[in-house]
Amino acid sequence: MSEQDQYVVGVDFGTLSGRALVVRVADGAELGTAVHDYAHAVIEDRLPGSGRALPPDWALQVPNDYREVLRVAVPAAVAAAGIDPSRVIGIATDFTACTMVPVLEDGTPLNEIAGFADRPHSYVKLWKHHAAQPQADRINELAAARAEPWLPRYGGLISSEWEFAKGLELFESDREVYDRMDRWVEAADWIVWQLCGEYVRNACTAGYKGIRQDGDYPSREFLDALEPGFGDFVADKLDQPIGRLGDRAGGLTPQAAAWTGLPEGIAVAVGNVDAHVTAPAAQAVSPGQMVAIMGTSTCHVMNGVEVREVPGMCGVVDGGIVAGLWGYEAGQSGVGDIFGWFIQTSVPASYAESADAAGVSLHEYLTDLAALQQVGEHGLVALDWHSGNRSILVDHELSGLMVGQTLATRPEDCYRALLEATAFGTRVIISAFQDSGVPVQELVVAGGLTKNPLLMQIYADVTRLPLSILDSEQGPALGSAIHAAVAAGAYPDVPTAAKSMGRVRRGVHLPDEERARTYDALFEEYLALHDHFGRAQRTMRRLKSIRRAAVDRRLKEAHV
Repeated sequence: MSEQDQYVVGVDFGTLSGRALVVRVADGAELGTAVHDYAHAVIEDRLPGSGRALPPDWALQVPNDYREVLRVAVPAAVAAAGIDPSRVIGIATDFTACTMVPVLEDGTPLNEIAGFADRPHSYVKLWKHHAAQPQADRINELAAARAEPWLPRYGGLISSEWEFAKGLELFESDREVYDRMDRWVEAADWIVWQLCGEYVRNACTAGYKGIRQDGDYPSREFLDALEPGFGDFVADKLDQPIGRLGDRAGGLTPQAAAWTGLPEGIAVAVGNVDAHVTAPAAQAVSPGQMVAIMGTSTCHVMNGVEVREVPGMCGVVDGGIVAGLWGYEAGQSGVGDIFGWFIQTSVPASYAESADAAGVSLHEYLTDLAALQQVGEHGLVALDWHSGNRSILVDHELSGLMVGQTLATRPEDCYRALLEATAFGTRVIISAFQDSGVPVQELVVAGGLTKNPLLMQIYADVTRLPLSILDSEQGPALGSAIHAAVAAGAYPDVPTAAKSMGRVRRGVHLPDEERARTYDALFEEYLALHDHFGRAQRTMRRLKSIRRAAVDRRLKEAHV
């Protein structure tokens, strides 16, 4: 079979849906795609079935929704491509991280076990489950006090989103669920387990979200000092053989072949993360190229030739993006989510009516109005912490802020200020890398937000970097397909496959010096607020605490 006759499937598991993409191995041509929405979406208020109320900052999912993507989206994508399924030589997946599944020894999720469907901790904890912030705080404090050698590899702080914080939350909050659980598994690895019957931990999530550095996790002594009895967490619940990115995890099982309609035994690649697989898709795996994958949140990834300690980064991992280089990661917890929140909560009906009359979405309508303004004309500056701060403060107790509002402030003013705030947040991250000896020379953007030209130009002006665009609307799925081709043996490594299968448009948006100078002044105001509320004052944390206590009282009263 020639390369022209060979195809691979990439499956991108996002926050609300999964997307399958059929790609030609020879040149990366995208031939067919299909999307399947998760039936339960994100569970933030009440459990399905019982209706049990959840506390604030929870975000759960149902693992069978992920299986349904394999059953529905993959066959639909192959049908849309119009290819013979027997010509597919491999499949690869990517996932949001850190999304954790508590399972039995055979991979069965706990929420599917009799008697556990009404237990919140038996469900998937999505990446944006932030209720483990107290546990993350204790991990950080103890690690700093003990001068744990792994802590600087994460910029001095680990996140409430990660494996250990969420695992400790489970250990302390529901010991029956914790004890019943045999494995604490990244969804990125669980879905591969479902496909090939082999549980292999991928090097990416193990290194970033699993605090695995130089072959080791945090020690038993550290974990017991953190909480007596938690010392066996790694050995009993977490540790598993590590697979390199692009390696073959196993062959497609008969059951998974029946789900997907693909040939039994084809290569199933080691799992990966949506952000990290996108770098090869954008042909951005060389040092100096930062990839910003912009969606509900933004993840920033890039490669470097040596290890550096960058304040507030999400981690630096040997081979975390491609083998032979140090992969760096940072991120912003809320970007598209913030814009969506504003549209849903803060825009008068008259604007929606005008958008309908113009035949555009409310996002497009506000963008068009905001684009008419000069930089700084709205007189506002905002903090983009509506979902906390992932980098560089690593604090999900922080919250959003808007300064400068008057009775003359209009919705388009606030909307533009929020667009700019996310660009300022990215500039803080880039500055942290630059100041730490990790040069950033190009910003490559992927994700649905690339369709907003005003937002993209703001990012170029704020960061003073040339901005390139991934030339595909399916960045993570294309990146997964590249890894599937490597796992199937069609290419020797990921960078080589990326040269043939990846695609990018270089220098689409270039910084304008006049606008950039004004943004420099606004950025100074952003930094002042950033340091005041993020470092000097605990106002936002206190407000979160007051809110949490009030919600707890209401929930208790509801059960009386």
